[in-house]
Amino acid sequence: MSPGHGQDEREPEETVWQGKFIAAKKRGKWEYVGRARGIRAAVILPIEDGHVILVEQFRVPLGRPCIEFPAGLIGDDDGGEDEEPLAAAGRELEEETGYRAGRLEDLGTFYSSPGMVSESYTLVRATQLEKVGDGGGTDDENITVHRVALDGLGRFVEECRAKGIGIDSRITMLLMPHWLGERE
Repeated sequence: MSPGHGQDEREPEETVWQGKFIAAKKRGKWEYVGRARGIRAAVILPIEDGHVILVEQFRVPLGRPCIEFPAGLIGDDDGGEDEEPLAAAGRELEEETGYRAGRLEDLGTFYSSPGMVSESYTLVRATQLEKVGDGGGTDDENITVHRVALDGLGRFVEECRAKGIGIDSRITMLLMPHWLGERE
């Protein structure tokens, strides 16, 4: 057995409950959540000219709005099981923000909270942005789009927090220069 591995990894995975999009699972003593039907996610980092495009939308699990990168499920529509991550990212970016990317780059697969959630996401950098619509997401999403200067991101995040808005942990990747004293 290699270091860090334990008995639980050899136990069979059991699905305790499954809905349309998520499943509660158990393996040995570990309980966690995963995406149902092998659905994956794309998270988009739309960045250009010293600005980033962020979205704000109400998140039921938090009971409040949250500032996030645009994102969406890959292949979640019927018949879309073979959708490619870059195609999904382009579709979701335009739907949520009203921006179309001239260039989409796959930055790799990452895991949100690996001690509790098995979900992975493909991080996609979007550049050469062109405003082609209002965004806002689908009828039930009610998304607000924010174009934020990178050198003002720390201030923007603090203002959102003061209003009671949640901040997605992935925003920290852009705040690192601020925290290290390299910006603002």
